[in-house]
Amino acid sequence: MQASAERQFRGARSKQETVERAYTFADLSAYPPKKRFLIRTADLGFFLLIKLIGMTLRFEVNGWENWEAASRDGGLPIYTFWHNRVFLATYFFRRRRIVVMTSKSFDGEYIARFIQRFGYGVARGSSTRGGVGAVVEMARLVRAGCPTGFTMDGPKGPKYLAKMGAVLLAKKTGQPILPFTITASSFWSARKSWDQFQVPRPFARARVEIASPIHVPAEADEAALLSKLEELQRALDEITLRGDQWRVS
Repeated sequence: MQASAERQFRGARSKQETVERAYTFADLSAYPPKKRFLIRTADLGFFLLIKLIGMTLRFEVNGWENWEAASRDGGLPIYTFWHNRVFLATYFFRRRRIVVMTSKSFDGEYIARFIQRFGYGVARGSSTRGGVGAVVEMARLVRAGCPTGFTMDGPKGPKYLAKMGAVLLAKKTGQPILPFTITASSFWSARKSWDQFQVPRPFARARVEIASPIHVPAEADEAALLSKLEELQRALDEITLRGDQWRVS
């Protein structure tokens, strides 16, 4: 009985440490001084830019009942959206303790820090570097009560082509996938980037479109997973089109 109690204690402590790690700035001692300075500078710069522009935006939401459905009875939505809407999504869904995936790199480090300032958590890895470990970490965090988020075409594209990560996490955890997009009425676009990353202009309007939750059965085989990925792709395409039509109307 004592051994069982000790295992439970170690498990609880391990879960707590996993959660704390997600919401705590990483140690930068492995970086040389110049890179530490650049990470901290970029971190604060992006945080202030998003916060200051975000405060001027006027949001309107279509489909909030879908968020409520995904969150009902203790549900932890797996938020899914396109990479070029990160700026808007970061501000709109701030302070919800959503865990997102960041790469184990110099760029990933300052991104991790400024999104943590907005109340997000991070799991280390990406679809190209350490991704399997990051999905496992995200599953642990979901079981500890944390919602999660995926840029479905990140980190390097192709643009608007959904990948499998959120579907696998939904199967593993039983939590619903929640597709959404946010469209600014006016924005700057980084046309040379792979996703034409969008930065809303100050005082723009922003339209949040939230689709119906998608559930993935725990027993889903490869064919079922591909079907769910296609369903997610269609949902994201549809709400993206609705957002674009709203912007030009």
